[in-house]
Amino acid sequence: MIQSIETLTAQLGKLPGVGRKTAQRYAYHLLGMEEEDALEVAQAIRAAREAVRPCPVCGTYTDADLCVFCADPARQADVICVVSDPKDVLAMEKTREFRGCYHVLYGSLSPMDGIGAEDLRIPELLTRCKSGGVREIILATNSDAKGDVTAAYLAKQIKPLGIVCTRIARGIPIGGNLEYTDEITLAQALEGRKQM
Repeated sequence: MIQSIETLTAQLGKLPGVGRKTAQRYAYHLLGMEEEDALEVAQAIRAAREAVRPCPVCGTYTDADLCVFCADPARQADVICVVSDPKDVLAMEKTREFRGCYHVLYGSLSPMDGIGAEDLRIPELLTRCKSGGVREIILATNSDAKGDVTAAYLAKQIKPLGIVCTRIARGIPIGGNLEYTDEITLAQALEGRKQM
């Protein structure tokens, strides 16, 4: 294979969910595009890398002094939803249910991988909590072992500050079938049930 195509394929293969064949297909597609269109893709990547940075308050991505959520006076500043990654903020926003602010950790605690509280944006979260004006912290970390460990650690740190600390509910997805649902998810659904 031509070395420059191989290099492009290898770089595209670093994207999440992109295997070798898909990366190769993307590489050939980019090479088959009009030169102007392909260069616009490259310029858009470079421009985003240069302009986008973490919000100094919550950590989600922004190209302004503050992100759109921290800069919005209509949002509830006393309720903070804690997520692992900036893309989780978009997932929460799609619900159109949450009107508070965010805090992005940039990962999850993982002692086996050497990732401790100081490696995440946990100190910044605790500083926000201690500065006053925070009524509730919603822990919206992933529903896996690392996310659960992170949520438990944060709850232990936040509760003594007199702030309500909640965890998003987990259970059976809409349209899910009980017979195909694993035991852990079913148990969590039972535990998180509410009165009708």
